Amino acid sequence: MHKRLLATALLAFAGSVFAQAGFPTRPVTLVVPFPPGGGTDTGARLVAQKLSAKWGQQVVVENKGGAAGQIGADLVAKAKPDGYTILMGNIGTQAINPALYKKLPYDPDKAFAAISLVAELPLAMMVNPGVPAKTAQEFIALARSQPGRMSYSSSGAGGAPHLAAEMFKLATNTFIVHVPYRGGGPAVQDLLAGHVQLSFMTVLEASGHIKAGKLRALAVSSDKRVSALPDVPALAEGAVPGFNSISWIGLLAPAATPRDIVEKISADVREIIASDEVKGRLTELGGVPRANTPAQFTEMIGADRKRYTQIIRERGISVD
Repeated sequence: MHKRLLATALLAFAGSVFAQAGFPTRPVTLVVPFPPGGGTDTGARLVAQKLSAKWGQQVVVENKGGAAGQIGADLVAKAKPDGYTILMGNIGTQAINPALYKKLPYDPDKAFAAISLVAELPLAMMVNPGVPAKTAQEFIALARSQPGRMSYSSSGAGGAPHLAAEMFKLATNTFIVHVPYRGGGPAVQDLLAGHVQLSFMTVLEASGHIKAGKLRALAVSSDKRVSALPDVPALAEGAVPGFNSISWIGLLAPAATPRDIVEKISADVREIIASDEVKGRLTELGGVPRANTPAQFTEMIGADRKRYTQIIRERGISVD
């Protein structure tokens, strides 16, 4: 009896090792549930490039934007659970949407297996250079003097930029019209064009425009300054005491994906994020590199969902 149990255990162990060693044997699709150009997309392409080199198999980034990330997330939730279709989710798709939308096309509690966090993404409070405000305090005064006449773009209703802007409006008693887009890229383009005056976007997607002088950063949404924009104050420093609202990006697989494959991808991602090259690149762009284990990422998503459910309920935030 003991020999039979031992043999079964050894076979299971051998199968797990074989699956890990053999994966992947063909290209992997990494779904980004937003259009190209946003912070989630930028981070996904960096990770895909490094995983492709490590695995010797192409990791293809596929953008499936729409419905605040729900379309792309649903595609992965219903994909074959074999590790060959994975999701670069973010705080919006995994923690905010389940709290904000009464019904999703998938069960957020059961649809995904967490793989690893990739990076935390502080947000920059950005204005078009044509806006006369040079500081967050000046912008608040300007917005209060023109209720309903100014607008802000976001990557979509329910995303972290939308929620950060709504929290900002509530904290500062301002009325600024929300204009949602199908991703961070289009939201930035209309801010650059001057069609809207304000946007909260990840520093990762905004830093290039800031350094080129095309957009003006008034503040960052984290509780402290970020190394990529050392001269830009945090909102919490004076304009809005206690303000803290950031995004993050991380990898997930369909829920029934074999545990050993999830663990392998997670271990490889942690190794990539720990490399000086990737850490340096993410930091330079305004991200905070921070990979973790599947268990740690699962716990983090749950904690954030609980926190945002409370914020959304207490502050009466709803999708437009």
